[in-house]
Amino acid sequence: MIPSSPISAIHLGPLTIHFYAICILLGMGVALWWATKRWVARGGDGDDLFDIAFAGIIAGIVGARVWHVLTSPEPFFGPGGNPVAVLYIWQGGLAIYGGVAGGAIAVYVMSRIKRVSFAALADTIAPTLMVAQAIGRFGNWFNQELYGPATDLPWAWQVTCVTNGETIAGCTPGDYHPTFLYEQLWNLLGVIVLLAISRRFQLAGGRVFWAYVGIYSAGRAWIDAIRTEPVLMVGPLRIHTVVALVMVVVAVGMFCVLTVRRRRRGGETVAADGAFELSPQNPGNGPDETAVATSGTPPSDQDEPRTGS
Repeated sequence: MIPSSPISAIHLGPLTIHFYAICILLGMGVALWWATKRWVARGGDGDDLFDIAFAGIIAGIVGARVWHVLTSPEPFFGPGGNPVAVLYIWQGGLAIYGGVAGGAIAVYVMSRIKRVSFAALADTIAPTLMVAQAIGRFGNWFNQELYGPATDLPWAWQVTCVTNGETIAGCTPGDYHPTFLYEQLWNLLGVIVLLAISRRFQLAGGRVFWAYVGIYSAGRAWIDAIRTEPVLMVGPLRIHTVVALVMVVVAVGMFCVLTVRRRRRGGETVAADGAFELSPQNPGNGPDETAVATSGTPPSDQDEPRTGS
């Protein structure tokens, strides 16, 4: 069985370091490092990506928290709730769809400011998001949150409801489905699948991003369906399950639309500047084929460079 962490934070004098926050920051750091390599392989500038990512991360955190509060308002505004706890993000409660939405808006605005392709940015960042999500889910283990119904399976999570010597409010000790782990494994599998199909079918022009949305949402739909923490319901379904199912449909639709557009236009955006083809390797000028393959960036099959949005 999977044991629970006995602590969720450490105290260094007046400073409290929450492991949930460390997991989130570590996930962001790994994602930014990998995204930078992928962006440079597309002919982009690493400093530009840092500026874009910084704005996207801040907006993503805000969006993730807002979505969580809107869909799980009881702990904050229900009977005995604490509205000030809306600010306590280190206690958990960052919803991925709100994070992606908030981050996407910020990235779009920054792409206009930096004059780079938003589609290329989205494709660059997509697989790195799944890695960040997988790492960030370790924070749920430290906080003893996000589990499913009781189970006696060998990989059941033994939730003690005690952390840092204190009892977690509203928690019932027992052996539960580790839904945080299920999502971690789904994300890691999703990264492998996403990179494989991106390379095999030369996906670009935003299709990598929508493939990510579809893959992630398909897993989130069934994983969220067995989670037990209180949340808004839409009929018999949890709101996150409904949103996940809707996003699967949207992702498939957008992927088809972009595929048709690629055929109509004779190509799709691959490079950071919106070109349909990556520039050849010259001293200080863009990637070579080895760098492209390593980054997971698909090569273009166009004979002549073309530009697109």
